[in-house]
Amino acid sequence: MNIRKAADRLGLLFVGLVLVSPAVLFFLWMISLSLKFEVDNAAYPPILIPERFAWKNYTGVFESNRFGLFFLNSLIVTGSATGLALLIGVPAGYGIARMKATKAAVVVLIARMTPGLSYLIPLFLLFQWLGLMGTLLPQIIAHLVITVPIVIWIMIGYFETTPLELEEAAVIDGANRWDVFRHIALPIAKPGITVAFILAVIFSWNNFVFGVVLAGRETRTLPVAVYNMLSFEQLSWGPLAAAALIVTLPVLILTIVAQRQIVAGLTAGAVKGS
Repeated sequence: MNIRKAADRLGLLFVGLVLVSPAVLFFLWMISLSLKFEVDNAAYPPILIPERFAWKNYTGVFESNRFGLFFLNSLIVTGSATGLALLIGVPAGYGIARMKATKAAVVVLIARMTPGLSYLIPLFLLFQWLGLMGTLLPQIIAHLVITVPIVIWIMIGYFETTPLELEEAAVIDGANRWDVFRHIALPIAKPGITVAFILAVIFSWNNFVFGVVLAGRETRTLPVAVYNMLSFEQLSWGPLAAAALIVTLPVLILTIVAQRQIVAGLTAGAVKGS
């Protein structure tokens, strides 16, 4: 039996390595590109670990391209879109779950699956008519198209698996629906809210399509700033890879720090519902 368990673990480990290895190799190659001079990046056969590191690729990102402004724009857009999504999505998910509003849940699912490009042209025309182009507000509102369905869908699934006994007891004691939601449902749903928060941050931070269309020169976010580093005359892989890694770093750190909360949030509902 022990041999069989060991074989199962080895098999599971092998499958995990096979699934993860492409992403790991891609990430390592990006790090290699960011630390090499252009001569080494163009070398054949390719060089993974260079003899000398081009740290100027990273310092150049902060010194040029107005990185500080674009980083602040990303923080404002992502923070505002995520905060508003939680403010709207958590109560909406609770209401849909408790009322068993299947049709509303289907609408949320359709909104989640619909590509962002479907909303882009109407939103662009609306913001242009309102005279909001050139500000951060269009991007914040546009990002709600992404973040709100994510939060609502996650919270529906979480609230559907949480026990109703505590809520029913509070109602018997005279609590209204708002008190039940604020004092009982929200504390129980903290793991689910954490997962919804992290996923909303990731999708909003990495969004490129809305930024490249709705942003002006002063309101670009980091993904758009990295894209603007591309040129037809010359493509510098080192600075480009360094900028891409810097953009990815905040989300990567957030995921690593909150990985326990993510696992707890994804599994808590199944444990409580069993």
